[in-house]
Amino acid sequence: MNSKIIVTIAPTGGMAPRSASPHLPLQPQEIADDVYRCYNAGASVVAVHARRPDDLCTCNPEIYKDINARIRAKCDIIINNSTGGGINGDMVRERGDGFLEFNFEERLKGMEGGAEMCTLDPTTIIATFEGREIVMNTSPERVKILAQGMKDRGIKPEWEVFSPTHLLQDVTRCLAAGYDEPPYFINFVLGVDRGFQGAMPYSPKILQQMVELMPKDAIFNVSAVGPAQLEAGVMSILLGGHVRVGLEDNLYFSRGRLATNLELTERIVRIIREMGLEPATPAEAREIMGLPRRKPS
Repeated sequence: MNSKIIVTIAPTGGMAPRSASPHLPLQPQEIADDVYRCYNAGASVVAVHARRPDDLCTCNPEIYKDINARIRAKCDIIINNSTGGGINGDMVRERGDGFLEFNFEERLKGMEGGAEMCTLDPTTIIATFEGREIVMNTSPERVKILAQGMKDRGIKPEWEVFSPTHLLQDVTRCLAAGYDEPPYFINFVLGVDRGFQGAMPYSPKILQQMVELMPKDAIFNVSAVGPAQLEAGVMSILLGGHVRVGLEDNLYFSRGRLATNLELTERIVRIIREMGLEPATPAEAREIMGLPRRKPS
C-alpha cells in the first residue's frame, strides 16, 4: 500500500448540465475557485473539462488556457486536460449514417491548453445519452495520433481504460512502441456500463482483475461513476492505487443529497488519514508520476 495517495478532483466533466446540480462549476472562474478549495483540502491533480459560455462542451484551447491560467495563479496542482470533451456542443457531430460521433478533430485541441497531463482514451465505444447513440471512434491509428501528439508536446498521458481489452490491446501496444515513459499512469473508469457499450461495471473483483492485468511499471487511479465512487476509491487504495472524486463522476454525497466537490474531496482525505496514510502534495504526486518538478513562480 502506498503511504502517499494521489487525490484527483474531477470538478466538471462533459456530461451533466447545470440543471443537474447547482454546485457544478462550468465557467473558468467557477472551476478555478472550486479547484483551489479542493487543493487546500488535499487534492493534487485536477481533471479539467472545458465548457463554452453557453455551458456546452468544448476542447477549445483558448478556454482551456483561460481555465488553466486561473488555476495556476492560485496553486501548483497538476493540471490534466481532457481530450474526450463531452456529449454535446463542439464535441459531437452528425456522421450521416444515423449516428452521432465524438468529433476527433475537436478532441485533438485538448492537447493545446498547456497542461502537464491529458487524458488519452484508447477506446472505441458507443455512448447512449437521452436516446442518442454517439460513436467514440478512437481507432488504433487515432490512438497513435493522440499518443504521438502528447509525446511531441511533453504531455504525460493518463490512459483511460474502460475494460481489459483497452488495457491489453491499445495501451499495451502504445507502451511497447515507446509513446510513454514509465511510470505509466492508468485510470480505470468503472460503472459507466449502462451508458457506454464496451465499458465495465464496478465490483471489487473486476477492479482487482484489471489491476492484475496492468503492464510492468504502471501505477493506477480509479474513477467510478455514481454511488460506486466511494467504495471503489477505498478499494483502489487497498490495492495500492490512487483515487479520483468529483462531480464529473458523482453528483451525490449520500442518497438524495447533492454533493459539492469540496465535500467529496474532504471525505476521501479523511478516509485516507483514518487508514494511516496521507494525501500526496502536488510535488509528491509529480514525483510518483514521473512529471518534471515545477519551478517556483
